[in-house]
Amino acid sequence: MTALFHGAATVTLKVPLARVTYCIRLHAPTLARTIRPGQFLMIRLPDRTDPLLGRPFAFYDTVLDAQGLPTALDIVYLVVGKLTGLLAGLRPGDTVEVWGPLGNGFPDLLALDQVALVAGGIGQTPFLAYIRQLLGQRGYGGQSPTRAVQRVSLYYGVRTADLAAGIEDFRQAGAEVHLATDDGSLGFHGFVTELLERQERAQHLVGCGPEPMMRELATLARRWGTPCHLSLETPMACGVGICFSCVTRVQTSDGWDYRRVCVDGPVFDAKTLAWD
Repeated sequence: MTALFHGAATVTLKVPLARVTYCIRLHAPTLARTIRPGQFLMIRLPDRTDPLLGRPFAFYDTVLDAQGLPTALDIVYLVVGKLTGLLAGLRPGDTVEVWGPLGNGFPDLLALDQVALVAGGIGQTPFLAYIRQLLGQRGYGGQSPTRAVQRVSLYYGVRTADLAAGIEDFRQAGAEVHLATDDGSLGFHGFVTELLERQERAQHLVGCGPEPMMRELATLARRWGTPCHLSLETPMACGVGICFSCVTRVQTSDGWDYRRVCVDGPVFDAKTLAWD
């Protein structure tokens, strides 16, 4: 089990990626060396009681130093509440309190032709590092780079064009990017799952986004008979399994039970989830 890092991280960069969407870079070498695609970290602002609790953030990618060692990591977020609003006001040199890596990360795949990553809203954020891992460009968590798939397709849906963030990052990483917008202002006019249905079927599906999208993706995967993993965007308070505020329902031999998303997830096999 990877040791948990808890401490201060310095902001070294902050750039806008889309409307009310930012990328911040955190200098945290210990965390950058151990975190893996699909895992997350908790962030809170020091010396503040409002908001008191931290919030979970998927990590976008690591940053390497001149020797090729991970020394920092990027976080991409959409301003939706008090903490993200305060994060948008940070400048290089400011510090935040972080703890991680947390969660179980994305599945290790092997010898596949094509994987489809399906994102809705801000759900694209954990996929950049995963693309690079799957294509063998980068190793994470101390692992050596190993190519696991031949092609990675990213299906990315947002409400409108000016909310699409990081598109060129994904293309430069080698993904085939397919875009959808609810209003038709960019790419396919409709839901991202509708776009996915019109494309070549991949051998494995991985999704992250709003719950309605995730439900539809799970239904589609079941109909196709395709393996599918989902990264849940569940609100959390502690991130380490103590508070039980982030539970989700899973199927069991007796019916269903609760699992903590922060420690048992956030990535789950779609067929194990017990949707209401």
